[in-house]
Parts: sequence; C-alpha cells; structure tokens
Amino acid sequence: MRIDIVTCQPDLLLSPFAHSIVRRAQDKGLAEIHLHDLRKYAINKHGQIDDYVFGGGAGMVLRVEPIAACFDELLAQRSYDAVIYMTPDGETLRQPLVNRLSLAGNLLVLCGHYKGVDERIRTAYITHEISVGDYVLSGGELGAAILVDAVVRLLPGVLGNEESALSDSFQDNLLAPPVYTRPAEWRGQEVPEILLSGNTPLIDVWRHDQALERTRQRRPDLLQE
Repeated sequence: MRIDIVTCQPDLLLSPFAHSIVRRAQDKGLAEIHLHDLRKYAINKHGQIDDYVFGGGAGMVLRVEPIAACFDELLAQRSYDAVIYMTPDGETLRQPLVNRLSLAGNLLVLCGHYKGVDERIRTAYITHEISVGDYVLSGGELGAAILVDAVVRLLPGVLGNEESALSDSFQDNLLAPPVYTRPAEWRGQEVPEILLSGNTPLIDVWRHDQALERTRQRRPDLLQE
C-alpha cells in the first residue's frame, strides 16, 4: 500500500510513522508513506497557502491553488483508490471503514488546517471525508496519523499474528473481552479459572460472553446496530 499525505505541517507526522507497527510495515516493504508539504506549492514567494473567508468571519481557509497543484501532480503519477479529506464533518472513522480502506492499493489523504479547505477542492477531488470524532483538532494531521495506523496494521504480514487484528474491539461489533497474563494471582486478584483450563472451546465461549456483556454495559449502541 502507498499512502500520500498532503499537509502544511509535515513535521507533525514524522514521529507517529517512525515507530512501532507503522514503522515495521514500512521496513518490511508492506507500506509506503509519503508526506507532501503544501507550502512547496504556495501561490507566491511568501509561502502563502491560505486566505481570508469570503463573506467575512474569523479564521483563514486553505486556498484552492496549492492543493490543486499538489493533487494534480500526484494524480498524474498514479491513480488512487480513495482521495480522503480529514474533517470534523466527515463520516466517523469506524472499523468497517478501516477494513475497506485496508484493501486499497493507493490512498491520498488531505489534512485540513485553519478553518478548513476551500469547498471547491472537496467538490473536485475528494472521494471520502473522514472524521476521527465529534471534536475539533488544530489540523487534520493527528487524524491522518490515526487513520494510517488503523489501516496499516491490518495489512497482511504487518502483525506477528494475523489473527490478532480479527479479535480486536469492533471487528464483530463487540468490544474485546478482558485479557490477562502472568502472574495468575496479583494482590488477591486471580485470573478466571477457565482461562487456565486449556479447554479452548469453553474459553472461546467465555470470551464471547464477556465481550457481549462488556459491550452491553459500555456501548449498548453497538448491539442495537
């Protein structure tokens, strides 16, 4: 998978992609992540990429020309399965969407900033608008980092155990059950005996029941879906 990210703050994304699972995916050649600094496509020598809002109001808006110039350059080199804009008013990022995007070959991600991007960019280029939650960040970079992490970890060969991702929360619309490791007893709290029994079928039933109960208590909306 190749992921191109267009941003006016590329340094914000250096650390998230330089460690852990995302770094491992790149080292294995399973994912390529390329950052494109929007300021390289500025409209003048002063590095301008934004302007005032038509009609008045506070805040600045990313201009059409720098984004279009960057997009046109990238789209001339390859096709993309999805052109994504990270925005608070987009579709909420959930596991089914992550699963679908993990099947793509090339993704292009635009990070919003200031008051957002000129609406004409959204009309002309964007195929998917994604939000990471009902709150506002200073820019789309952190949202893009979340998206990339969630997608890349699903690529075949990235995780040490392919089944690990399949048992994550939300994969079956349930929260994950509680998990334990050694020691079997800690400060008077003991690991449930069933997990020490070695009886895999019964353990699977226990885990499903626990996942169902945890979901019922904490996210009943998932069960309604």
